[in-house]
Amino acid sequence: MNSIESNQLLLAAATACEDKKAEDIRILALDPAESGLTDYFLICNGTNERQNVAITDEIELRLKREFGVYPNSVEGRRQGEWILMDYVDFIVHVFSVEKRAFYGLERLRKTATSVSVADLNAEVKARIANVRKNALKKEVRSKAVAKKTAAKKAAVPKIGKKAATKKAPAKKAVKATAKKKTGGKRG
Repeated sequence: MNSIESNQLLLAAATACEDKKAEDIRILALDPAESGLTDYFLICNGTNERQNVAITDEIELRLKREFGVYPNSVEGRRQGEWILMDYVDFIVHVFSVEKRAFYGLERLRKTATSVSVADLNAEVKARIANVRKNALKKEVRSKAVAKKTAAKKAAVPKIGKKAATKKAPAKKAVKATAKKKTGGKRG
């Protein structure tokens, strides 16, 4: 199961693509049995190499600024026809129109399911709400346990000053009997 953080990163990357006017943005959820290298592919294309570089620059800047995350590697930025950015949990592919048609990643990954940005966003929001709800339940439970513990501590009788003074004469009596046996001499 993908983490909330990785899905938030993926959404931020997709939003960066939209902001830089990338075309035909698709998110493919890869089948875990078939692909052990990543969970998602984010695929889009620009109209030219300069736009492709601008799209990848925006993704990198946004993820760095908002999450403090850098890609593990970036390939193809110099040519700009197919730029690949590896963020471990997802890989971004920014193509030129011709290269995207030629390589056809969507065709190669037949078992992958297409996920819309809206669906992924709804899933992230639902999971965040669930985490918050569980945290609130945990907080309520811990407060109830703290109240019970405080009530138990209040019910336990405390040793007062009277008990402490009773013990002191007993010690004096032991010392007095010791002095009688030794004749008041210290050894």
